[in-house]
Parts: sequence; structure tokens; C-alpha cells
Amino acid sequence: MAEKFSLSKFFGMNDDYDEDYQEDPTPVAKPTSAAPSRPNDSRKVVAMRTAKPNTSHIAICEPRIYSDAKSIAKQLTNGDAVLVNFARVDETQAQRIVDFLNGTAFAVGGEIKRIGEQIFLCTPHNFEVSGDVAANLGTQFKQ
Repeated sequence: MAEKFSLSKFFGMNDDYDEDYQEDPTPVAKPTSAAPSRPNDSRKVVAMRTAKPNTSHIAICEPRIYSDAKSIAKQLTNGDAVLVNFARVDETQAQRIVDFLNGTAFAVGGEIKRIGEQIFLCTPHNFEVSGDVAANLGTQFKQ
């Protein structure tokens, strides 16, 4: 038969203990910090101060002697574009440097463009140069 309903038994105010209930022998460890613990999921962590992998850099150089072409070529092979001003070099040295840089640009899959009377832009393969500044320079000086 059904047991008699009791409000005190329903709310647990009964002094009778249930024989089926057994206490868990392992104690429950409480976290020591006051902050709630979060699951460790490294897939959602994004570093805020990472270096940009595809940053572009343009160096500006004014060679004075032919041996300065080596440092310009090194920058070009490292993936940097180089703006070269030949104002401080005589014409024969400048021609030799341009020839050397032309070979370096070809080796790295880049190009060299004249953008002024004595200024050249050497770019590696990952740079794209658009426009024709040399043609516009002639029209600006005539006006």
C-alpha cells in the first residue's frame, strides 16, 4: 500500500534517515582561487602581439661606391624593396651598380624600374609596381 503523504517528509524535515543513502567516502576538493576555473582550450587562444608574416619593407639607399651594391642586393634577396638614389655616384659607377642590381632582381624573380632621373626602384617577386612615373616626370618639368 501507499505510504501516507507527509509535508515534513517531503521537505526533508524528517529525522528518519534513509537506509539506501550512503555517503561518498571521497571528499570533494574546492578550488582555492575565487575566480571560476575555465576549460583549457588552446584552439581559441589568439596571440595579440604577433609579428605580421607578410610585412613589406622598402629601404632607401644612396650608394657612393660600387661595393655598396652588395648591401643593396642583400636587402633585395631578403625580400625587401629598395629605392636607390644615384645622386652621389658618377655615371659609370651608377651603370655598373644598375647592371649588378638588374641581375640580382632577375635572380629573385623581381624587377628594377627607373622612377626618376637618378632614382631606381628594385623590387623582389612579392611586390607589384603599377604606373609609369618616368613618363610623367618629363611632362612635369616642361610645364
